[in-house]
Amino acid sequence: MVQTLNEVESNQPVERVSAFLSRVARLFAANAFQPHRIFRGGHAQTLAAFAWPRRSKFKLVCDQERLFETAPDVKVLAHCRWQQNPADHATMIIWHGIEGSSASTYMLSMADKAFVAGFNVVRMNLRTCGGTEHLTPTIYHGGLTDDLRAVVSELIEHDGLSRLFLVGFSLGGNMVLKLAGEYGNKAPPEVLALCAVSPSIDLQASAQLILKRSNWLYQQDFVRRLKQRLRRKHKLFPDVYDISGLSSVRTLREFDDRYTSRAYGFNGADDYYYRASSIRVIDRIRIPTLIIHAEDDPFIPFAPMLDAAITNNRHILLVVTKQGGHVAFISDKPRSSNHSLPDTSDPGLRAQHSVLSGQYSALLEDRFWAENRVVEFCQLANQIF
Repeated sequence: MVQTLNEVESNQPVERVSAFLSRVARLFAANAFQPHRIFRGGHAQTLAAFAWPRRSKFKLVCDQERLFETAPDVKVLAHCRWQQNPADHATMIIWHGIEGSSASTYMLSMADKAFVAGFNVVRMNLRTCGGTEHLTPTIYHGGLTDDLRAVVSELIEHDGLSRLFLVGFSLGGNMVLKLAGEYGNKAPPEVLALCAVSPSIDLQASAQLILKRSNWLYQQDFVRRLKQRLRRKHKLFPDVYDISGLSSVRTLREFDDRYTSRAYGFNGADDYYYRASSIRVIDRIRIPTLIIHAEDDPFIPFAPMLDAAITNNRHILLVVTKQGGHVAFISDKPRSSNHSLPDTSDPGLRAQHSVLSGQYSALLEDRFWAENRVVEFCQLANQIF
C-alpha cells in the first residue's frame, strides 16, 4: 500500500521513470567503462585522476561569484556560469567531496562539459570550503542537507529556474542522495533528476575502510586539511572551537568524534555517521537518479551499494564498474559520444540517442568517463521529463 501511494504522489509515474532508466542503462552499456591501460587498479585510478594534467585548460574561466544565505549567520559561496537567457536552459548544480571546493579539478571539468552541452552551471562550495571560513562560525558535515535545500529553493523561487539537475561527488554525492530521500514524494517539481559519483552513502563503513593501511595516504591528507581548516576557524572564532587537543587527532573518526559531531549535537561519531548517511533514506527517493560507483574504490566501500534500498528502488539506476577508483574513471581512450546503439529496435532509445547526438556529437569525449555519463544522463532526462 505504501509503495502504491509513493508511486502516485511522485513527480513522475514510476513506470515512466523505470523505462527511462532501463533505456539509459542499455545506452551506457554500449559505451561501457574501459580503464586506462596503465592506470587500472583503484589506487592507480584515484591518484592518476588527482595528478592528471588537465587543470590548466580551466584557468581562464571566470564564473560569477554568488553568496547563498542558507541559515542565520551562514553563507555559502557558489561560482555560476549562465547561458544567455538562463531561464530558457536547464541548470546543473554541483557539490564536491570532503575537503574539496568549487575549484576542485573534477568540479571545473564537470562545469565545462555541462556548459558546452547547454546547461547553466552552479559550482557550490560546502559550508566553510573554498576559502569561506569567515562566512560562518560553523563547519560542514556529511549530512548537512539544509544548505543544499536552501540553494535549490532560492534558484527556483528567486531566479525562476524550472529545470534543475543535482550532481554530487563523493561526500557531496551522499548529501545529494540524502536530500532526495528527505524530499521523498514532495520533491520540488523543478528538480528533474540527480547524479552521484562515488558517493559515501554509509559514512560508518567509509570511516572504517579508510583505516586500512593501504589508505594511509588518503587519510593523512584528509586529516591534515581538516586540521588546517579548524585552525583557521579558531583564529576567526576563538570562542567557538577548542583546538587544544587537535594535534593528537590521527584519523577521520577521531576528528569527527571530537569536533564534527560535537559541533552539531550528535552523540559522537557513530551517531553522526548513522544520522548523516543517505543509506537511511535512499529508499524514499522518487526522483530519477543515477549512481556511478567502482567496485575497486579504495576508501568508499562498494558493499552498501547492494542494499535493497537501492536495488529495489525503481527510481535509481546504479551503474557499477569493476575498476575506476574514487571519482576517477579514467578510460583507455577518448571516444566520440556518437557511439552505436545497443538496441536499434527500441524507438524510445533511438529517439533519446538522436537527441543526444544532435546536441553533443561535435564534442569528443575526454578520458573521464563518469563525468561524460553524468552530462549524457542529464541531457537525456532534460528531454524526457
